[in-house]
Amino acid sequence: MAGLTVAILALPLSMAIAVASGVSPERGLWTAIVGGFLVSALGGSRYQIGGPAGAFIVLVSATTARFGVEGLLLTVLMSGVMLALVGLLRLGSLIRHIPHAVTVGFTAGIGVTILASQIKDLAGLTLPGREPGELVPKLAALAAAAPTVTPAALALGLGVAAFILGLRRLRPGWPGMLFAVVGATLLAAGLHLPVETIGARFGDLPRNLPAPGLPPFTPGLALQVLPSALAFTLLGGVESLLSATVADRMTGRVHRANMELVAQGLANVGSALFGGIAVTGTIARTAANIRAGARSPFAGMLHALFLLLFMLLAAPLASYIPLAALAGVLVVVAWNMVEKDELARLARDWRTGAVLFATFGFTILHDLTLGIVAGCLLAAFISLWERGRART
Repeated sequence: MAGLTVAILALPLSMAIAVASGVSPERGLWTAIVGGFLVSALGGSRYQIGGPAGAFIVLVSATTARFGVEGLLLTVLMSGVMLALVGLLRLGSLIRHIPHAVTVGFTAGIGVTILASQIKDLAGLTLPGREPGELVPKLAALAAAAPTVTPAALALGLGVAAFILGLRRLRPGWPGMLFAVVGATLLAAGLHLPVETIGARFGDLPRNLPAPGLPPFTPGLALQVLPSALAFTLLGGVESLLSATVADRMTGRVHRANMELVAQGLANVGSALFGGIAVTGTIARTAANIRAGARSPFAGMLHALFLLLFMLLAAPLASYIPLAALAGVLVVVAWNMVEKDELARLARDWRTGAVLFATFGFTILHDLTLGIVAGCLLAAFISLWERGRART
């Protein structure tokens, strides 16, 4: 039952994350099926659920835009190898030392960036050219396209987000995301609303997994994607261990960090071989797995098998899902990523507040990697400065 519960949650979310990442929705499902199975089967946490994550949307989207899908698959493959090596070399404890303010800051930054990336589909806007990747130019382009808003898409997207948040408050155990997406799809089809759907943009979804194969490899391309692969590795390590730590707090158990990183690495390799995107531990799905009564990694493995069954039986129906509904799902994801209480608590102290806002600012204005590096360097500088003052 835990595996089925998480699969129902992961079904719309995996497609939404893939679409927001600039790839077709089936790649999100392939990621959740292959990567999710390997994370649960091999990982160092009994409860971890792996799959595509909102935190990777910005990185995957930027990599796809620059290098294409083939470059993205090579990036995922290389990051998987690096993650596995980090675990084999027993370096997982180093990732745990990233300051908490940095983690909260870059997570909030990613949440804001995801929210900005969903405005176009949420409002049904039409842009004259390609949507800019950077936040400030993106917001300017979206503001200029405001007269092209599609009222039906905006109402549908906001309605999905409001329904999910409202149902979570009234019935937290119910699969609000699935109910919202199914309801929005029926409404759009029944009323013939003028909204773009998955089928209109991507065509019909395949009903099976593709044959595995290595992505195209050349030394030149590998060198070009290496910085992106390093960013994937850093974020994947942080997110997966953070999710495993949340599971520990909920269950009283202790995960094996290095084994978890090895599993995450192998899951990314497997995902790339089957055409999927980046895999990491997902906090919301892991927590849902525990609340639904999971007792062993078998629940996570079943979640992947249920997703495969859903894809085999119901893939043609996904073509009718409005993109505005998936954008509404990701608005909720972005909202949940911003830890409002932690932001307020950390901002009360100037030391943690400075680290928090430095990380947040660099993340939204430049990129995730620079945000983490800037936050860690500032935290180290403040720590050394305080030690120097204490000695004098």
